[in-house]
Amino acid sequence: MRKQAKFELKQVLKFKENLLHWANQDEYCVFLDSNLQKDTYTTADSIVGIGAFTALKVKEGNAFKQLEEYQKFSNDWLFGYFSYDLKNEIENLQSNNQDEVNFPNLYFVQPIKVIELKGNTVTFHYLTSVEEEIESDFRVILDYQIPALQPSKPIQLTPRISRSGYIESVKKTLAHIARGDIYEANFCMDFYATNVVLNPLHTYLKLNAISSPPQAAYLKFEHYSALCASPERYLKHHQQKLISQPIKGTAKRGQTKKEDLALKKALENDPKEKSENIMIVDLVRNDLSKTAQKASVKVEELCKVYSFKQVHQLISTVTSQPKTTFSPVSLIQSTFPMGSMTGAPKVSAMQLMEKLESFRRGLYSGSIGYFTPNGNFDFNVVIRSILYNSANQNISYAVGSAITSASIPEKEYQECLIKAKAMKEVLS
Repeated sequence: MRKQAKFELKQVLKFKENLLHWANQDEYCVFLDSNLQKDTYTTADSIVGIGAFTALKVKEGNAFKQLEEYQKFSNDWLFGYFSYDLKNEIENLQSNNQDEVNFPNLYFVQPIKVIELKGNTVTFHYLTSVEEEIESDFRVILDYQIPALQPSKPIQLTPRISRSGYIESVKKTLAHIARGDIYEANFCMDFYATNVVLNPLHTYLKLNAISSPPQAAYLKFEHYSALCASPERYLKHHQQKLISQPIKGTAKRGQTKKEDLALKKALENDPKEKSENIMIVDLVRNDLSKTAQKASVKVEELCKVYSFKQVHQLISTVTSQPKTTFSPVSLIQSTFPMGSMTGAPKVSAMQLMEKLESFRRGLYSGSIGYFTPNGNFDFNVVIRSILYNSANQNISYAVGSAITSASIPEKEYQECLIKAKAMKEVLS
């Protein structure tokens, strides 16, 4: 059981800043932030889960089943993540590539404290065992003295695949497309470093300041840290509706207003970029149809340009009314992993990428988010993210691009470098 209390705020941004630093003192912390970039389906500006009353950590095997049981048993807020490699539990797939950061496949906690920001209102959801701490915590956060964060030393990450190796793999992907094995695949490359000492929160704050995306996440579970500047929503369940918002189609920002507008217009009218997006929209429609009530799958927005600090993106919005017989976890399992990070047909694309990619994706291409006590949920797509394991002192980030028959390998490589720019900048 939880106690709920609401307070009005005069300085919302200051409170949010204090809240993140205060929450980071705990060993378990998940901070999800829209950066005030609202859309039709934004229900909270920021939300944080702090502490772990209970936890579920699964390295491999029956993760979805265990999570379903855990969610039903707790009937409470749960914060955590799904790793991309859970694909192996859904389909007959494997993940045998190198993985430096070695996160568990699935990790969720039942937070002791949940704090939600919307507008100028903050809502505390505390377990009854700590409900007497609500008012004192509110006052502490209001006046919290943010400590000086020790910046990390510059870190140079090494690409695991060379430019020529990347281009050769894209050519092989194109050959499979020409044969009809697949018609789109998201091919990814990673950058990594070992023996790294990182200040995760300091690095996240720099990354978020550069990008300010609507699906940002700072996750710290034990020695695992995910610093996520994602613009993409994977799946949300709210008021008996499922919402998926795939991103496909990227253009850099311009140096001047005129150049920026020209790049935005070019993306909006680029047939190759639009076809990438539409193919994934079809895939997402198919995924949602598995659990949808008859004739309820709708494309509410198709190939709309959204502008972020680093890039312009094409985003679509697909929704459905799921049948009430499906549990929250089964709704996620039926669509996982996100179509924008796999390709189409989905299974064939994942099989091919496992052969051609040089790293195990792990949490990259997976999802961070939360479940509410009433079975709603909201999860992002883990892209534009830095993953760090302080136990083995390894760090990595990955980027990818959609390969279609119209792809030019060198241009796809350059797109990856554009996407990697923010992570590279904050680390080096």
